[in-house]
This record gives sequence, structure tokens and C-alpha cells, in this order.
Amino acid sequence: MAQNQHSTAGLILAGGRGERLGGVIKSELMVGGVRLLERVAVRLEGCTPLLVAHGRIEPAALHLAAGMTAVPDLDGDYAGPLAGFAGAIAHINTLAEPPELLISVAVDTPFLPSDFATRLVDGLGEAPAAIAAYDGQPYPTNAIWRVARFRDLPDQVQTGTAPRSLKSLCAAVGGAIVEWPHSAAGDPFANVNTPEELDNLRQRATADGVVRR
Repeated sequence: MAQNQHSTAGLILAGGRGERLGGVIKSELMVGGVRLLERVAVRLEGCTPLLVAHGRIEPAALHLAAGMTAVPDLDGDYAGPLAGFAGAIAHINTLAEPPELLISVAVDTPFLPSDFATRLVDGLGEAPAAIAAYDGQPYPTNAIWRVARFRDLPDQVQTGTAPRSLKSLCAAVGGAIVEWPHSAAGDPFANVNTPEELDNLRQRATADGVVRR
């Protein structure tokens, strides 16, 4: 992954329990014969460290690969992706050499485009953050963040003064939107919340008998 000489960490937001899918662990779902966790991790190749926010799921249940570091949600009354992101920032704050950038992805996004990381880095410009979008629809979990701008987020979460969502967080700092070009393959950020969506994405992964990643 080209990083334009920036040090870049990766964050996989994998705390979803898939309540509408029967309470499954989303990261363990198979699409095209590959676990969702592995499908998204390949798009963050070269990001160091590669963090996995596991929410209330036991890290052992995620079967993390070598090179992945489990990080818990930050304690407090926040939940969801914002809590996972804050936990990742709290971990980064302990590092002797924190990365300049952090790219976040949702674990249930099996068709992240091959240029996901490079396009976000290029599209960030001077902004403090940028969210990926397709056909006018933003996907706040799939985004890039300047770490220095968010180093105080853990304190804000613990005092209840932080925004309640990644979308609100990005908007609060004047973040940008990086729009992806239209693709005949469909929305590259389509995710999995229902059995119907899971079936559709599995069919998309094996259309014409070719496994697509």
C-alpha cells in the first residue's frame, strides 16, 4: 500500500454481534469462502499496527491472525464504532512512536476496493479526517483519521463530551468525503446486517463461478 511517506495504522471494527443475523460474530461469517475478518484485513496490508476493536466479544473468539492486536472499547457509556475507535486511540496513545494516520474499516464490508487505502490517503489532503462514500452515501466506519487530532478522544469519551458517532466526530472536526467512482460490480462498501444482505453478498462473491474479493 502506498502511504505517501505517512506512517499509517489500521483498525478493523469487529465488535458487531449480528443480532439480526441470529447473534453471530460477524467477523467469522464466510463470504466467497473467506472469513470477513480476513477479507478486510488484506485491504490494510502494510498498516502498522493493525488493530482489531472487539467490543464485548472475547478476543479469542475472533481468531486473530499474526500481526493483529486486539483492543477493547473504551470504558464508558459509549458503544458501537465510536467506542471501538476511542479504544484504538487509547492504545495508540501508549505507543512510543504513534502513527500519523489511522485507517478504519468495518469488518462486515467484504468488497472493499483494492485502492481503498491509497485513495483515502490521497483524498485526505489537509483535512483532519475523511470518510469513504459511494453514490452519495457516506460510510463513516470506512475512513481515515489524523491521529494527532484525536489523541484527546479517550478523555472526551470518559467525560461524556465526545460526539456519539464516527459521522458526528468527522463532521465536528471539519472532515472531508472521498467519493468512489461508480462501479459495475456495485457498492464497494455494501455491508452485512440481515440474512438477505448476507445472501446477496455471497452471491456477488461467486457470480459467474469466480470468487471475487
